[in-house]
Amino acid sequence: MSNNKSATTQLEATDEIRSLFSEIYAAWADNDADAFVAPYRDDATVVMPGAYHRDREEIRRSMATGFGGPLKGSRTVDETLSIRLIGDTAIVVSKAGILLAGEAELPAEREVIATWALVREDGRWLVASYANAPAH
Repeated sequence: MSNNKSATTQLEATDEIRSLFSEIYAAWADNDADAFVAPYRDDATVVMPGAYHRDREEIRRSMATGFGGPLKGSRTVDETLSIRLIGDTAIVVSKAGILLAGEAELPAEREVIATWALVREDGRWLVASYANAPAH
């Protein structure tokens, strides 16, 4: 019985995590920086080539600037490669990228491998950290 409960818990967590990503990417599609960072912890970090954001407010400001400029009308593509649950923590690895306005396919040079660290707090998954690096 323990294995069934564990499998059910993992499936529920995976569904909740996928829902979290749907929420984040819907906010991106709407160019809504506030909604984008709503599921981020106050002390969340983002590390990408050329960028290091130390908290949710820095992330929000960066996204607002992007959505008002080069990211306006863009959308993301994201393929989850793995979700590992470790207690109330999840490590998610995905292949992702940004489709700029008018693009139908992701150029290979903009494809990244991303790692998300999520934590479950008060019954909800939150982003604690995000990092990406070029896939090629």
